[in-house]
Amino acid sequence: MRILSLKADKMVAQEFTVDLNKPLVFQVGHLGEAYQEWVHQPIVSKEGPRFFESDFWEFLTRTVWWAVPTIWLPVVCFCISMTIQVGHTLPQVALLVVAGIFVWTLVEYTLHRFLFHIKTKTYWGNTMHYLLHGCHHKHPMDGLRLVFPPAATAILLVPFWNFVKLISTPTTTPALFGGGLLGYVMYDCTHYYLHHGQPSSNVPRNLKKYHLNHHFRVQNKGFGITSALWDKVFGTLPSSKTAEKSR
Repeated sequence: MRILSLKADKMVAQEFTVDLNKPLVFQVGHLGEAYQEWVHQPIVSKEGPRFFESDFWEFLTRTVWWAVPTIWLPVVCFCISMTIQVGHTLPQVALLVVAGIFVWTLVEYTLHRFLFHIKTKTYWGNTMHYLLHGCHHKHPMDGLRLVFPPAATAILLVPFWNFVKLISTPTTTPALFGGGLLGYVMYDCTHYYLHHGQPSSNVPRNLKKYHLNHHFRVQNKGFGITSALWDKVFGTLPSSKTAEKSR
């Protein structure tokens, strides 16, 4: 009897239909194992769906792109100034900032590959994944959900600060952290531009093509946003043949 019950539950999950005219967050969990296929079938529209019934929680999910540099660049400057004030030279501080940006590129790749693209099938697993990254793959052109909400960023900065403290000294931690935060700002602004900008020069145009390829052709490759460096290092660079097959 229990086997029959499990099979019946699975069928219900597979037959669940998401109503795009209703708040989505608490619907997608019911998709079960079908969630992964559903979330990777993008809907191309600049108008995103509603997430929550509550206007307050809905407001927290929407962020204009310019909020990221407006809020976080002053924090970057403050962190860098802390290291300057304790006696480090400008070349030393510049090196620390560049190192922080470099560390961020690895964090960016790691989060995107191993957390944002984690496979889920449970109700709460699907729900959390949709909030974290699935919504972006389902609605890749939603301009108000392209950058990370500041409240969520502030929470994630706590473990990032502690990580930087582990790999640096007390006087170099602020500048290294500031460099990492600057890398994040560059990442989020670049990400928005790759979706909504119209680059005219080769480098940004190729980067845009590379990222949109991740969304619409080969979603299990090409995890780098600001560059393809770590995709090359870890073997997740999409080949031209793979991209061709996925058309």
